Formats: sequence, structure tokens, C-alpha cells
Amino acid sequence: MAMPMRFDPLVDLDGIWTTQLAEQYLPLPQLPDVRYECIDGRLVMTPAEVGTNSYAEIELAHLLKPAAKAAGFYVYGQVNLTFTPQRWIQPDVTVLHGLPKDDEEDRWIPARLCTMAVEFVSPGSRRQHFVDKPRRCATAGVPYFMRVEVSRRLRHAAVELFALGTSGVYDTVARAVSGERLRADAPFPVGFDPAELLP
Repeated sequence: MAMPMRFDPLVDLDGIWTTQLAEQYLPLPQLPDVRYECIDGRLVMTPAEVGTNSYAEIELAHLLKPAAKAAGFYVYGQVNLTFTPQRWIQPDVTVLHGLPKDDEEDRWIPARLCTMAVEFVSPGSRRQHFVDKPRRCATAGVPYFMRVEVSRRLRHAAVELFALGTSGVYDTVARAVSGERLRADAPFPVGFDPAELLP
């Protein structure tokens, strides 16, 4: 007698993941600490950030928050930034211009509420951070995108700020490396040396 097949969400739901299925099956018991993102129904899992990135994310949020708050923006950490029920990402830092209206939006934050998504580059996901995520955010109309690279070993940090141009792609508006000052007036006043993100 054949044994019944055991349900495996990773296999059986591949290509059809939605926010509703994610509510039901994530996090997976065998992978509780990974980041779960979804692109057109396909789950994308990445390990937790390295310690240096995690430290820098918190530092960046502290640096951005005073000016953001004064200008009426809200600085969040990692959220489910949702483009469609089958497509969401989890930026490392997320700046919103509006608050979620209910518990559902609080769990799956609509991209229309996002002013800026911030991504910290990880060694294993450079394509996602340099090509895929900026393109998805631009397509969804997120006005600003920030990319950060930090290296504890090299004592180096680099930050680039992009604004959505009329052509529908991001244009660089400011960039700086350790020892320089990143300066921008929008979406709110920004001014810091990327070295401040290093532990």
C-alpha cells in the first residue's frame, strides 16, 4: 500500500504563494528565522542579515528618524512591503508617508504608502539589491530608494539615494562613502557620514 504524500508548502505552493497563504503557513517551522519575500507567487528566502548590516540598519533608522518625523514621515524597520497579493519584499528600513488603516494593511503594507525603501546589500544577493528590488519599487511608484553597503572588515560604508525619474526608473540624487557626507533635501533633509553606520 502506497504511503500518502505529505504536504510540503515549499513544494506544493511553489508558484502560487499569496499573502493569504503566507498568513497560513509562514514562518515555516524548519526555517523560522529567514526573510520571506515573494515574487509572482514564488517564495524567495534569505538568511538573517549579518551582524554588521543589522547594526547599520538600526543606526540608519536613528539617523533618519528626527528629520523624517519632523516632515511627517514614519521610519519603520523591516516590513512586508506589498505590491500585489503575490508580490512583496521586506526592505531593511522603510519610510512611509501614511499609516496602515487596519490590521491587514499593518501586516501587508501597501506600496502606495511607501516613500522610500532602503536595502542593505548582502554578499549573496547583489543582483536583488542592484537590479530586482529597485526595479520592483520603481514599477510600483515608490518615490525614493536607498542602497547601503557596509564592510566591517574594510571599515567602509557607502550609501546611494535614488529618486524616481519621469522615465519610471531611479536616478541617483546623492551618494557618499566613509569620510564623506551624504546630503539630500528630499524626501526630507538627510545629512550624515556613512562611517556613522559602522560599529
